[in-house]
Amino acid sequence: MGSAMTRLQTGGFSIGIEAPLDNDWTPLGEQARRAARRLPGEPDLQCHAELARLADRLGFRALWVRDVPVYDPAFGDAAQVFEVFSYLGYLAGITKDILLGTGAVVLPIREPLLTLKSARSVQRLSGDRLLLGVASGDRPVEYPLFGRDFDTRGSRFREQIALLREGAASHLPQGLDVLPADGPALPLFVAGLAQQQPAWIGQHMDGCLAYPGTPQDHAQRVAAWRAVAGNKPYASFIHLDLVADADAPLQRWRFGLRGGRNALLAELHAMQAAGVDHIGLQFRRNERPLAETFHEIAEYVLPHFPAHADAAAPHAPLAAPATA
Repeated sequence: MGSAMTRLQTGGFSIGIEAPLDNDWTPLGEQARRAARRLPGEPDLQCHAELARLADRLGFRALWVRDVPVYDPAFGDAAQVFEVFSYLGYLAGITKDILLGTGAVVLPIREPLLTLKSARSVQRLSGDRLLLGVASGDRPVEYPLFGRDFDTRGSRFREQIALLREGAASHLPQGLDVLPADGPALPLFVAGLAQQQPAWIGQHMDGCLAYPGTPQDHAQRVAAWRAVAGNKPYASFIHLDLVADADAPLQRWRFGLRGGRNALLAELHAMQAAGVDHIGLQFRRNERPLAETFHEIAEYVLPHFPAHADAAAPHAPLAAPATA
């Protein structure tokens, strides 16, 4: 099967999905949230397991989850609600092939040895499907709650990367260790710069998780990443509303787009041309049922990329992809 890093890069450009698996940022989703008395930004997770299995069966490359330890009404986004490593362990048990990524674990507010143990546990239990995205965090309100200092999060981030790289034995009294101690190196993806210099990031991290943007945005960011990290993978995300009309034109909004599948395909080709290696699609703004949307993308979009060669054969060829 190969390591998670090998599988992520096999075949070139690939497409994944970002949790939560709900379209709660739509008008109907908001109505349902109010009726169910969920908090603002708290998704409906009734179908998350079914949709995770579906994404796995349809051949999406990765399923990404976020780390939001404390719900803050000022931020208004509970992500996928569940604790990130607990949820990954659950997802590992109900899926077979899809890679499981974090986007991203906030290292400085976590206990380092437990983070190492949690990550290695998920790596082992999933059959080496973990892509460990990490970050220094950007919400000052969280740090005092965990007894951590916001201003020193950069140095704490470097210390924890060293622990994740080297394992626990060299950081503990002689004879002690954290199990499971063996296995492949954890694949570490960084979100942002994590309070570090670009050269340090390029040397010590295995991949980049970039904030959403246009293909032009990514072309500039990819160039900066390649300058310090060479050919290490570069991934990002699109907030997508895939409309039923296949030819509906692209409309951009912050972090994503609305349009038909042909507009999505053109955008993905433009991302590929910009040097992006992987895109995770997020569906909280998607007006249509998610299962229907997943099936359409799997049938009409995934087969146009060699990384998804096992998906259904592509339908009639489209016009040359736009570069805007």
